[in-house]
Amino acid sequence: MDQFAPWAEIVPAAPSHMTVDDLLRWPDADGYRYELVEGVLVCVPGSGVAAAEATVAISVGLHAFVRPRRLGVVTSAAGIFTFPNAETALLPNVGYYVAARRALIVDRTQPMPFAPDLAVEVVSAAQGRDDLAAKARTYLRGGTRLVWVVWPQSAHIDVWRAGGPDTLLAPAATLHLGDALDGEDVVPGFMYPVTDVFADPLA
Repeated sequence: MDQFAPWAEIVPAAPSHMTVDDLLRWPDADGYRYELVEGVLVCVPGSGVAAAEATVAISVGLHAFVRPRRLGVVTSAAGIFTFPNAETALLPNVGYYVAARRALIVDRTQPMPFAPDLAVEVVSAAQGRDDLAAKARTYLRGGTRLVWVVWPQSAHIDVWRAGGPDTLLAPAATLHLGDALDGEDVVPGFMYPVTDVFADPLA
């Protein structure tokens, strides 16, 4: 991992400074997930089976809750969120933005022109706690209100919230089996058992 964006690797073949438009033109035939951090192209490591299953569990649960209530939109890792006043574009494993922000989207073939209201990052085996703390802080500084960092190997979830400077120091809470994800004021009424996030879908 690189210290600039410790959750990813800087792409050495890329220009030293890129724009979001450059990111959209970057070839993705190799199957990697690319993000842009302050104009620097980085490559995000892939995840294993447990991470993929946890991603789907949260995505499906969240979508099933918000869709009939028309609360907002759930996005996959293909959804690019661009940050205001910075050449930064991140692709959360699961993203969510509230319905009121749809009016800000002029062209639905382009990335979202704002940070997600909720970002879900599911950790790969190559990533560590400090790596994901840095990414959570990047989201919060960009305008994201709630970040869930999901740890499949240890079956717990760190919750980061927007607020004062102290909120950037450490997760606001850590959830374990027996606890539940809470959408708080970002997805009002949404609750999802942590046990269901990490359950074996074929058990």
